[in-house]
Amino acid sequence: MKKAVLTAAAVVLAVLALLAGCGKEQETPTVRIGVALYQQEDTFLSTVVQNLEQLARAEEQARGIKINLNVTDARGSQSAQNEQVDTFLQQGCDVICVNLVDRTAAAVIVDKAQAAGVPVIFFNREPVEEDLERWEKAYYVGTPAEEAGRLQGGIVLDAWKKDPAALDKNGDGILQYVMLEGEPGHQDALLRTEYSVKTLMTAGVTTEKLDNYNADWQRGLATVRMQQWLEEFGERIELVFANNDDMALGAIDACLEAGMTREEMPFIVGVDATPPALKALEEGTLQGTVRNDAAGQAQGILNLTCALLDGQDPVKTVGLEDGHYLWLTYTTVTRENLPDAGT
Repeated sequence: MKKAVLTAAAVVLAVLALLAGCGKEQETPTVRIGVALYQQEDTFLSTVVQNLEQLARAEEQARGIKINLNVTDARGSQSAQNEQVDTFLQQGCDVICVNLVDRTAAAVIVDKAQAAGVPVIFFNREPVEEDLERWEKAYYVGTPAEEAGRLQGGIVLDAWKKDPAALDKNGDGILQYVMLEGEPGHQDALLRTEYSVKTLMTAGVTTEKLDNYNADWQRGLATVRMQQWLEEFGERIELVFANNDDMALGAIDACLEAGMTREEMPFIVGVDATPPALKALEEGTLQGTVRNDAAGQAQGILNLTCALLDGQDPVKTVGLEDGHYLWLTYTTVTRENLPDAGT
């Protein structure tokens, strides 16, 4: 009797299940990715996000899934970014990707992610190594900052070797320069600044720093400072090092507003190879930049995310170094190789 009742119940459940499924499409699997940016107005970061969105759409088609990207802007506030990470975790994100406001604050985010069992991928702003090692599912996707400095200095060095007089406009054998730096204490700013100048000095080029200024990666702040430098130093400025393209473009804006021709302008170099910078290269106002691979970073983030969600070993699948790092490479961009540079 008991067996007959169980059999009848099983039949009823099966019929109900079939009826519930009639006329109803199977739900598409959804992957939720939270992306926390330090400053969404940053030109390079906006390019990374655009690439990530395009790649995510292609991955959706290839896998037959839905990828929800939730992008937030901390507006330079680490406390706001921490709250955004909390929200991502409460919303059930499968992976969180963080472009840190303060690279020394990664430990808090790593601990939050570990407690929730959600992998965290830092990108473009490298956390302190000890913080990244707090958990096996904390990762970093980016480029070595000192290499950007070396390549930026190399652009200037190549131009110096080719035609010293074109840079040394006052003919004193010394390359006078100003330096537009990113945030005070920021690792990328410090290393790009150090190695760009060191590359010239190591090659035997005599340099003189007229001044430096932390323009916080911002075009507007760089414009204002460059205007002041032009008033103070005038034609003595032969070279402008900028830690990123936005600040290099700010220096160009100041020069153009001062009525300078391309021939009268200092030799200006940046970092990132953003679309506006490539346009300035084409126009001849920017002399060179270092390509920070926005598409490569986006692809690396997505590849690492997919490997984690598929349960694969990211060290083998993605090629991580030291279990945590996915390093990309910089390349120099000048007018000579501009047609091949892309965006």
